[in-house]
Amino acid sequence: MPIRVLLVDDVVEVRRLVRTSLRFRGGFEVVGEAADGAEAVRLVAQLRPDVVVLDLGLPDIAGQEVLARIRAEAPATKVVVFSGLETVDRAWIDANAEGYVLKDADLGYLVDLLESVGRANDAEAVLDLPNDLSSVSLARRFVRTTLSDWGIEEPLDDAQLVVSELAANALTHADSSYRVRLTTSGAALRIEVEDGGVGTPEPQPLTEDEEHGRGLHLVGALAASWGMDAGETGGKRVWAELPITAE
Repeated sequence: MPIRVLLVDDVVEVRRLVRTSLRFRGGFEVVGEAADGAEAVRLVAQLRPDVVVLDLGLPDIAGQEVLARIRAEAPATKVVVFSGLETVDRAWIDANAEGYVLKDADLGYLVDLLESVGRANDAEAVLDLPNDLSSVSLARRFVRTTLSDWGIEEPLDDAQLVVSELAANALTHADSSYRVRLTTSGAALRIEVEDGGVGTPEPQPLTEDEEHGRGLHLVGALAASWGMDAGETGGKRVWAELPITAE
């Protein structure tokens, strides 16, 4: 998954420069931009980005205060300070941010740091399961155990429902064994089920007497996004992403 970035700087040209550099590097998604501290705090709470690129010289809220508010709103979000000047509060900033880059530094260094910081919480777990209805319960247990190991409490229930539906889809429509892959960047949980089937699974119209196709309606209702692409060894991979709720 791309690293989701929020840019916070009152100079639009700086935001544009960083946004362009991230786009050229690839692997990033700029999910929002803010020109002042109040907007930054609001967007952090709303978007839950992986990383915030934060200018401390904002017009409305002092540097330490805006950083403290961001940490309080989204403890899982990383912060990299991108400042025009050194600060006398450097020790406090270093203890509360993942990086400090001066604006006269090479921009490639900032992008490298954002990539390193953004990927620091990446985790992956994979389980291969047989073409057997009993494997659906194993998929649910795999999700429950993995999220517990990763310290994720929400969205446990939704994740178990989603993996059940995707596993059932693989068994019913592909009639094959399948692989469950869980990945997280700290802000979202991605659930993938890869099977040996072909074709595109589509939600079917809901009727009172037809059960087939209801599962994908449920996945669509629970997930922030979902879709399908080609599997690594043929077949197809159906995936869904669920936002992780910070405790």
